[in-house]
Amino acid sequence: MTTYGQLYVSAPERPDTTAPPVGTLSPPVGHPAVAGVLRAYRTGPAREIRPVSEGLLNRGYRVTTGSGRYFLKCYVDHATASRPAITAQHRATAALHALGLPTAPPLTTRSGRTVTAYGGRRFALFPWVEGGHRHGTELGQPQCGELGELLGRVHGALEQVCAPVVQPAGHRSADPAETARLVRDLLALPRIRERAEPFDALAAHRLAERLELLAAHWHRRPAPEAAPPTGWTHGDFHGLNLLYGPGDALAAVLDWDKLGRRPRAEEAVRAATLIFNDRETGVLDLVRVRRYSQAYRAGGAATAAEMAAACHRVWWERLNDLWMLQWHYQRQDHRADPLYPASAAQLSWWCEEYEQVLDAFSN
Repeated sequence: MTTYGQLYVSAPERPDTTAPPVGTLSPPVGHPAVAGVLRAYRTGPAREIRPVSEGLLNRGYRVTTGSGRYFLKCYVDHATASRPAITAQHRATAALHALGLPTAPPLTTRSGRTVTAYGGRRFALFPWVEGGHRHGTELGQPQCGELGELLGRVHGALEQVCAPVVQPAGHRSADPAETARLVRDLLALPRIRERAEPFDALAAHRLAERLELLAAHWHRRPAPEAAPPTGWTHGDFHGLNLLYGPGDALAAVLDWDKLGRRPRAEEAVRAATLIFNDRETGVLDLVRVRRYSQAYRAGGAATAAEMAAACHRVWWERLNDLWMLQWHYQRQDHRADPLYPASAAQLSWWCEEYEQVLDAFSN
């Protein structure tokens, strides 16, 4: 287990395409800004400030003061950084904490707020939680079940503490015709045609493969009404947002920036594909996936049929998802590049092992 303390790292499925490229993000927060933010709290001045993790979207700092250690979060993701959105996330995590779930609610300022504005940016201060991250393939079978049970409890608790959800008529799935056009546009790029770098060669290979997969599975597009029930979800439930403490107990579920209304069972499936995958090949450990899914369903979070529908829809969205290559080639943003080889390989494997994956999630 690697110990990092409290990290906030985002690994979005389909990030906001209106977010600025990496070159236009706000610069890292300097010590004067941290000092200015801390004046709003009762922590005392900072004695030490260390960047913790920039992740893909927001920035975090470990701040040590005379009263202890804290995690200072700077919100720079334009899609989630409005004050009402951040405040809603904070209210939800505080309510979940009160129900006994492992969350780390933010501290309040002297005026009772949880969001502080300084220098044109918004900040929140959290208690520092000691612990580390565990990849899903390091978890024993009981821990896999505990993780599935926990996500089910989170979904149930969110239903209690957030606004009621009116079920939509359905959720539109990705259009394969649009995906095929995007694939051809990317394949036409000079760098991909010339395969100038190893990444370009891999992209060319996977894009050509994607056209073949789309042609083979075109007819399997999910109908809007086939989506499982919608509810409140964490939005980014994966290993880097799960912090394990002493004795391998799960100490905190982190990073609630993407809290929102979505098909709940789809979050359970997506999380498993990010947690129980081989980091080189993307192949899923289906034994662990099955134990996790059974525990998630056992608490009443979803039926077997809903998990099957979720599995099919997540697979379909992956088949039509090219965000990593869009970031790389259209935005010149390479932050997601390390994730691409395993992600592309997982999709290819999933198409071959579709029935086995479906069975692991639904039986």
